[in-house]
Amino acid sequence: MTALPSFVSAGEALTDLLRTGPSTWNSQPGGSTWNVARVMARLGVASAFAGAVSSDVFGRALAAANAEAGLDPRFLQLVGRSPLLAVVHELNPPSYFFIGDDSADLHFDAARLPDGWQDSVRWVHFGGISLAREPLAGKLIALATELKQRGVRISYDPNFRALMDERYDATLRRMAGLADVIKVSDEDLRGLFRTESVDAALASLRAMNPAARVLYTHGERGAQLLEGEQTWHASALPVNVVDTVGAGDASIGALLYSFMSWPERDGGAHLRFAVAAGAAACMSPGATPPSLASIQALLREAA
Repeated sequence: MTALPSFVSAGEALTDLLRTGPSTWNSQPGGSTWNVARVMARLGVASAFAGAVSSDVFGRALAAANAEAGLDPRFLQLVGRSPLLAVVHELNPPSYFFIGDDSADLHFDAARLPDGWQDSVRWVHFGGISLAREPLAGKLIALATELKQRGVRISYDPNFRALMDERYDATLRRMAGLADVIKVSDEDLRGLFRTESVDAALASLRAMNPAARVLYTHGERGAQLLEGEQTWHASALPVNVVDTVGAGDASIGALLYSFMSWPERDGGAHLRFAVAAGAAACMSPGATPPSLASIQALLREAA
């Protein structure tokens, strides 16, 4: 019997439908929480994605990609419902909408996960649109609450999307309060708090859980890691950017990997590793998880 994973990411796996021409489309597996699980697996951590996908051609493609990424298949549930689709009809800048009324992701059942997994897992990651879609959101919040009570560490990346309006505020407060680590970008803060004052939004977020460590990314201006009264800064690394898809997922995944692998390191070292992972992700098309070797190579170049 394969050992249970030490890292689990719970939420949505979906199909991105990308418009590549006036009447041509390309489909790709995606989903922010699924991407974070793939990042951890690429870095060598026994990982799983906990969520539900359709049992049709889209879901089977996601299941195949899940297996190819080395994720524990026991945590992926195939359900006879419609797929969750993200229709990206403009690429630059991205413009999209979601199709998923009563889709498979909403029928995720935490009770069907492998017995004893909560005793083996060290970190569980939550976020993405899964926390803005009922009844899935309520299931995930209940799961996060139970895991926190068991002493499992929680990470949270809201990954703001347009459907996260005032109705999401209670979820934001609840998940921020449960999280040991929160990842946000400047765009997330503007959207979540409906303000152009990023500093005020960041202060409001930190007030929800002063004990949480916050990874705050702001693109070409680098990133910060905030912990209590301490703040570490890291500049963005100069790389040849193919695209920025998946960079945020790579950065939070790498930060958690650093925490798990080198708990003795200070916040600055953890942050530099996370920033290097985000930069490495930008060097490949799509949400391609960076390898440990590529991250370490960028860190050596920057030293």
